[in-house]
Amino acid sequence: MAELKGAFRPEERVLKIDDAGDPCLLPYRDIRERDLVGRHQRFIAEGKVVLNVLLSSARFEPESILVLENRLNGLEPQLRLCPEELPVYCVSQAIMDEIAGFHVHRGILAIGRRKATPSASELLSGLPERALVAVLCGISNHDNVGSIFRNAAAFEADCILMDETSCDPLYRKAIRVSVGAALKVPYARQGSIDEIVAALAQEGFEMLALSPSGALSIYDAPPAPRLALLFGTEGEGLPKPLMEKLRTARIPMSQDFDSLNVATASGIALSRFSRFA
Repeated sequence: MAELKGAFRPEERVLKIDDAGDPCLLPYRDIRERDLVGRHQRFIAEGKVVLNVLLSSARFEPESILVLENRLNGLEPQLRLCPEELPVYCVSQAIMDEIAGFHVHRGILAIGRRKATPSASELLSGLPERALVAVLCGISNHDNVGSIFRNAAAFEADCILMDETSCDPLYRKAIRVSVGAALKVPYARQGSIDEIVAALAQEGFEMLALSPSGALSIYDAPPAPRLALLFGTEGEGLPKPLMEKLRTARIPMSQDFDSLNVATASGIALSRFSRFA
């Protein structure tokens, strides 16, 4: 492992690695396969935009950064902000692709680590008097989860609560689709949907369950100071017993084609009840 001489100071911060078997690169090996089995509170951040969010996050911290040789100069502002002890590795495209297991065209990867994970009750107890919360039940598609986090960030939802059957928003693809919002929007992922609903009720939240068969249009549903919007998985939707005891609402749409992607539905509903509406 040789020191890379370049424009950054101090120069020893960036290390050039010429061997794909170098142990420093082990956390980056076989990214796709390791995403499936978990990373023990760690995750992969990919691309400059996501790296920016990671470096500015109070809830997550970087453990190392891996950069292509030809991307170093464009990362100078980010690298100058990094803690001195943070390892920054530089490799060729061939080595990055070999250890990752696919072609990494963005050329920027980082290992991030989540700090203490709050519970739903802890998150809710810290919210202001006026708050908007998105609740996800059984949403296992990483693209949808990433898009919902991106929508939540855009419309300034205060947090996202996910039941234990929803997928991890720190899966690499979910983070990438969220454009880093998965590292920005506070969230809790644990427990059953019934436990989440109980925690919301205890904190005085009004709840609105979204469904194509909802009783009223979201545009007729009155806003509330503390409002939680519940979204279920595509196809099955929210559990029927839950729908029977909560207020339900629908997004008006064509009678001939009543299927709307859950991520798109979340964007419409969050926009409707955001402070910008």
